[in-house]
Amino acid sequence: MSWYKNLTRREFIELAAAAAAASGMTTCSGSPTPWRFLRLCEARVLAAICGQLVPPDQDPGAEWAQAVNFIDIQLCGPFADAQDLYRDGLGYTDATARSWFGKRFAELDGKQQVEILDATERGTVSKNIWETVDSRQFFETVLSHTMQGFYGDPRHGGNRARVSWKMVGLAYPQVRGRLKYDPRAT
Repeated sequence: MSWYKNLTRREFIELAAAAAAASGMTTCSGSPTPWRFLRLCEARVLAAICGQLVPPDQDPGAEWAQAVNFIDIQLCGPFADAQDLYRDGLGYTDATARSWFGKRFAELDGKQQVEILDATERGTVSKNIWETVDSRQFFETVLSHTMQGFYGDPRHGGNRARVSWKMVGLAYPQVRGRLKYDPRAT
């Protein structure tokens, strides 16, 4: 296995960069992360957004229910076509927060976060910041995915401890076809 000895310096650097990118295990600062797709700084922004979309009251909200985990998992699968939308949209949300309030989005108080999310939903955020993504499309996508993560089946990475099902009084759904029965008894 000495194929690597025949690599040029350029090929080696390209191969190393591709391996690092494929691993998906670095954050904005380059440190290890538990996320599959998201960088740590992006996960913080997304957690704050999810926390505002489904806030906790007498029941836990989307952040506690691990909606971010659900979205992160799905971005490596069924939601893969939304990776650029998330990467850019989360960055633009953070940039908007820094432009408006001088802090990162996750560091803002709830009222300031809601103000930015309202502008994002209406499409009234700065076009100088939101260059490649329509803010309304980003907001609708994150809202839809947050709801799926909050209300969906826990086996997909969200709805921790079936919190939303308990909130609405839904019993854990039975998996059909697994019940043992005696066909002679009917």
